This record gives sequence, C-alpha cells and structure tokens, in this order.
Amino acid sequence: MPKFNYIAMDAQGKETKGSLDAKNQSEALARLQEMKLFPTKVVEAQQAAAAKGKGAKKGKEKAAKGGKGGGKGAKKEISIPFHKIPGLGGVGSKVLCTFTRQLATLIDAGLPLLRGLRVLERQEKNPTLKETIQKIGVAVEGGGTFSEALAMHPKVFNKLFISMVKAGEMGGVLEVVLLRLAEFMEKAQKIKGKVVAAMFYPVAVLIVAVVIMGVLMVVVIPKFKEIFSDLVQGQGLPAFTEFVLGVSETIQHHFIETCATVFVCFIIFRLLVKTKTGRLLFDKFKLVVPVFGPVISKVAIARFTRTLGTLVNSGVPILQSLTIVRETSGNVIVANAVRDIHESVKEGETITAPLEASKIFPPMVISMVDVGEQTGALPEMLMKIADNYDEEVDNAVAAMTSLLEPVMIVFLAVIVGSIVIAMFMPLIALMDGMGSEGTGGD
Repeated sequence: MPKFNYIAMDAQGKETKGSLDAKNQSEALARLQEMKLFPTKVVEAQQAAAAKGKGAKKGKEKAAKGGKGGGKGAKKEISIPFHKIPGLGGVGSKVLCTFTRQLATLIDAGLPLLRGLRVLERQEKNPTLKETIQKIGVAVEGGGTFSEALAMHPKVFNKLFISMVKAGEMGGVLEVVLLRLAEFMEKAQKIKGKVVAAMFYPVAVLIVAVVIMGVLMVVVIPKFKEIFSDLVQGQGLPAFTEFVLGVSETIQHHFIETCATVFVCFIIFRLLVKTKTGRLLFDKFKLVVPVFGPVISKVAIARFTRTLGTLVNSGVPILQSLTIVRETSGNVIVANAVRDIHESVKEGETITAPLEASKIFPPMVISMVDVGEQTGALPEMLMKIADNYDEEVDNAVAAMTSLLEPVMIVFLAVIVGSIVIAMFMPLIALMDGMGSEGTGGD
C-alpha cells in the first residue's frame, strides 16, 4: 500500500507532519479528517522523492551550464517586472474577492491548501497577486501558517483579512471563514459601486460646466469685450459685466498662474486633511453635509456592523475585533466611537452605552445591538443591521441621484445664464439709451 507524506494543522492551529498508508490521496485526506487534522499538503512519498531527485539533477545541470558559460562572458537577461513599479500594478478588491472565493471553494471541496494555492497561482492573470500567491505557497510549504504567510504581504491583505484567516485556522473552519470574507468583500464592493455610480452624474455635469465656462471665458467673452469697447466708447460698464470680463482676462492671460493657484489650494487642503484636527473636522463635515451626508452615514454604519459581525462570527475575540474595526473604519468620528466601545468592553461594560453616547448611530441600531447583547446573539444581530442598512444605502443613493439631477441642471443653467446676462447687460443699457435719445428728439 502506498505511503503518503502530509503536513496538517490540528484544532489549535499547530502544524504537524507525518506519513500514513492509504490506497490513494482521497483516502489519505479522509483519514486525516477523521484524525481531526486539517491538511495543507498530502503527497505520495515516492512522488515526493522523485520530484526532489529531479529538482536536484536540474539544479546540477543548470550550475554546470552556468559554470561553462561564465568564463566566456555569458549573456545575461535583464527583466523588468513592471508590476513592481509603483503605480503600474496592484490588486483590486474585485480580484482579491475572486481569489478568496475560489480558494474557499477548493478547500471546501477537500483540496489541500497548498495545492489550492498552486492551482490559483497558475490561473491568476494579475501579476502582483500571482507573485504574492507564489510567495505565500513557498511560506506555507516551508512550515509557516497561512495567516503568517498573508501577514508578510500587508499591502495586499489587510488586518481584517489576516485576523479572520487566523481565527479560521485556529477553529479548523478556514473554508467557512474564507467564504464569509468573500461575501463581506462582495457586499462592500457592491455598496461602493452604487455610490460611485451615483456620483458619476454630478461629476459629469461638473466637467461639462468647467469645459463650457472655459470656452466662454477664453473664446466668447473676449469677443464681447472688443464689441463693448467700440459701442460704449468710454462709458462705464455694469459692475457684474466688469467682474466677468476681469475673470475672463485673468484666465486668458494668466492661465498658468490660475492653474497653479488652484493646485496649491488643493495641496493645502490635502495637507490640512492629513492633520489630526483637519481630518476630524472633514470627517465630521462628511457626515452632516446635505444630500451626501445621509448616504455616507449609512455606509459607515453598514460597514461597522458588517465588519464587527463578520469578525465576531468567525471566532475573532471581541476586543481584537473592535481594534480591527477601528483601524478599518475609514472615518475618524466612527473610529473614535469604536475606541470608546473598546474601552467600555475592556472594563466589562456593554457596547450599548458608548454607541448611544457617540450620537452617530440611530436608536434602532442601538436597540438591536442591546437585544443582541442580552440574548447572546450579537453577531447575528449585527449582520441583520448590516443587511438592513445595505437596503437603506440603496434607497439613499436612489434619493440622492434623483435630487442631484435637477440640482446640477439648475447649477449649470445658473452659471451659463449668469455669463449670458453679464454680456447682454451693456447691450440692454445701450438700447435703452438709444431709445431715450429717440424719444427726446421727438
């Protein structure tokens, strides 16, 4: 009967190695599961020995060839991995979500972790993620745990991902946790997509408004200025017309300085937002700003409840879960509220009091969390709140879109209309003057 070498983890997350006799790999996997072990690698002993010998032989041949050509100035290939250059590569949330779901499916089907990683590495098209999976596979094959291997790539996998995987390893439910992670990322991506789609219309209208203003200020208004200089002949122009002509002249003759001023203002704003006070004020403003504030607030509540519910439901300790939620909240106001909740739980108190004191969360959320704490079903209650607020976000985004359409149309009409009125005011005044002269002559 063939002998199979295996690497597996026990219920406590400790790695163990050994060998057992089985008819085939499937039987070996079944026996390991009966032993309450979670295999990461199962390979037939003869195949492992043959692969090792073949690899050693190839290594010697390669070394021999290298030595033979080295004395004669062997040619060297220089390859530039463009995905390593900042800004030319990365791992998007959709790509990472697909990888997570596929890995969960493979593990759930009984495939060892390492083999699942190799399968996904071969089919992965994203160069950054492909290289990352390859490095993770090497780390796992070398005896490290999956969560430790993920922690070596913080730019790809955040603390939420790593902590949940670690909890799944320790609880022996890695495939379940990965599925929860995939669902979490899919829903977060769905909410983000809806908000981005809702912002497309106002951004498009703003771009059109800027283009129209640019054409009017640089091309059309200077023509009117020439006409006014001939018609008015030293007479004063209306104040509003003078203002518009001045803006047009500034943009036309000082375009670089105008762009530089706008750019400097933008940089100053970004620097102020990066300060502690500036970020606090800006995040608070985002939650209360008309039209956008309710949507941002609902998204923040949905993100908080879903993240915390997913972490606690996956076996991550409540204090560690709150720390992760605070670091991934994306809003200083929400992060401060989570910090207060952390301190409250640390002192043995409830979550409800600091939630209510933050004045961010509606009474319904506070009541549902209170019920969840009292009944011992906090994770399930948090997920229900998140599902409910996902629908709230849908409704808020729809309302915001329907409201923004007329607002942006009016905004564009006011801008263009104001410029048109400014240009026609001197002509109207001139026509009135000519009419008065005609009447006086009669």
